[in-house]
Amino acid sequence: MRPKIAVIHGVTDPTRPDEADTIAQVHAVADAVARLGWQVDIVAMDLDLTSVAQLARKKPAMVFNLVEALDGHGHLLHVVPRMLDDASLAYTGSDTTALFTTSHKPIAKQLMRAAGLPTPGWSSTGRDLRGTGKVIVKAAWEDASYGLDQESVVDAVDAATEISRRQAQFRTDFFAEDFIPGREFNLSLLEGADGLSVLPAAEIRFDENTANPFNIVDYAAKWDPAAASYHGTPRSFAFPPEDALLIERLDELARACWDLFGLSGYARVDFRVDAAGQPWILEVNANPCLTPDAGFAAAAAQSGIGFDELISAILGLASARTASAA
Repeated sequence: MRPKIAVIHGVTDPTRPDEADTIAQVHAVADAVARLGWQVDIVAMDLDLTSVAQLARKKPAMVFNLVEALDGHGHLLHVVPRMLDDASLAYTGSDTTALFTTSHKPIAKQLMRAAGLPTPGWSSTGRDLRGTGKVIVKAAWEDASYGLDQESVVDAVDAATEISRRQAQFRTDFFAEDFIPGREFNLSLLEGADGLSVLPAAEIRFDENTANPFNIVDYAAKWDPAAASYHGTPRSFAFPPEDALLIERLDELARACWDLFGLSGYARVDFRVDAAGQPWILEVNANPCLTPDAGFAAAAAQSGIGFDELISAILGLASARTASAA
């Protein structure tokens, strides 16, 4: 009998397109795992965590961890890997600590600031901002631009009010971050047998006719095909020669984030670059989306890595790490 891989995810709300995309991701990964010759068991996780004990009894060779939230709450995503640790189940991607520290954006920013890495100023309350310009009010725990729209960019003096309003509306924590006008990039990182690779840099291009006033990738730009910004924010891997030094600097900063947070397997780092060419680290995603049409797979394809090869590399690294720890 072929060894089994358990592909796990959080129970999703199908009315939210970002969570529906999680299911597309699960099936894409599961199909790739099957093509690679493994048995596959898809397991949905919810707040009844007896499913972890049930999973442990099945003794899968590896757990492919695609849990992004529990019961729709991003602040619980680290609970499942913590229980997988306790059950001595090997899993893909970063460990519990890295998932926790990167998924809480203000904590991640504190660690980056302490390490001397450039990240925009922020406030968890909106009442202690030093600047007088624009800030962007963002969900502290959630990914996929949840809770982000064109009204998220406000004057600093209105930050506290906007944080309170959004916390009441979305029932999750928000914070305010200095808004950086300029270009937006993301760099995907993939660990392999030969060490860490930074995949080709991607830039989100903002179409001046169909993007949005502040050039942000908000929820509509990511998930609403009827929104102009959905079509006006394409991904590009093509850069002129004069961007070479900037791309090199982004590469250095992405690697520094990898080391700082102790990431494993794969990750993505998001940046804004201001008019002076200064990169600013917005956030670190320790479990970026792996659907074939998402940014990570697109960056891998730019390096000549097909989807099945990508999934194989993630599994292989997790298996090697488990073997070395034994």
